[in-house]
Amino acid sequence: MPTFRKTLDVYQGYNYKKDKMTPVGFITKLKLGDTDLTADQTCKDPTNPTTDVKAVAVLGDIQWETGVTDAVYFSGQVSITNKQNIATLVYNSMTNVLAEFQFSIYEYDPLAKKYYLCFHSNKTDMKGILEKRGEDLNLAVNDDPSTEVQSPENYGFMTGIKPQPTAQALQVAVGDGKNFAKAWGLTVG
Repeated sequence: MPTFRKTLDVYQGYNYKKDKMTPVGFITKLKLGDTDLTADQTCKDPTNPTTDVKAVAVLGDIQWETGVTDAVYFSGQVSITNKQNIATLVYNSMTNVLAEFQFSIYEYDPLAKKYYLCFHSNKTDMKGILEKRGEDLNLAVNDDPSTEVQSPENYGFMTGIKPQPTAQALQVAVGDGKNFAKAWGLTVG
């Protein structure tokens, strides 16, 4: 089965430049357990650079094995506030491991000469469960600030989220206008 994986440009995510055509991505909503993380980083929408995107995280990497029950893996940069909130979750025993999230990944189409959404949640709350690796949840945040983009101060984080047992769809595109939906999650019962 194919794997969807994009290495994203964090610098371009924070500092949009119209003459740079590298992939970028954002988590625009993220709730982990009972904790809503704030979309407190303002970035530019590469499909319309005059429009702002409010982001929980500016992503550096995303991966999905494209299986209906496979986790989506995110790594990116979060604000000081979200770093503290994620660290609190990591250090305390989470009894609620449910997750809700929205995300958008953009890539440049050299034929159409514009950015397009290549992987996204279609502004729909995706319902997931934090993945476990052995006994630990697949959720981490760095203690030290990132040096890639120093202002605003931001911290690396990563997580893996598996689908809840309900049929959902993730949107994938291989070029501008060449998009399709892929199933994520199975309904049980």
